[in-house]
Amino acid sequence: MTDTIFLQALEVQTIIGIQDWEREHKQTVRIDLELPADARRAAERDEIDATVNYKAVAKQLIAYVEGTRFQLVETLAERIAELLLRDYAFAWVRVSVSKPGAIRGAQNVGVRIERRRAG
Repeated sequence: MTDTIFLQALEVQTIIGIQDWEREHKQTVRIDLELPADARRAAERDEIDATVNYKAVAKQLIAYVEGTRFQLVETLAERIAELLLRDYAFAWVRVSVSKPGAIRGAQNVGVRIERRRAG
């Protein structure tokens, strides 16, 4: 299957970073997801239960990320991938996590990972 559902630029406030001030003040992280989906099946049925309910996925991610306190965006991306593979029947996920404005002169900096279901 080559169809994907994507979610771009989901902004969430969380504690993230290694500097002392970053451990005290929430910052914006931006999350992008790509998730496998069968768009043909969803289109044939035209029902939400035939596809990825991306609103439910987004709400779960927001609640999770708001409660985290990681130092690295790499850790946050890895934990998001683990959560999605654990809670949904995805064969794989692609997750990007970035911190807009974290580097002076750069619009954005972050990490993109892809993880597959074991087995």
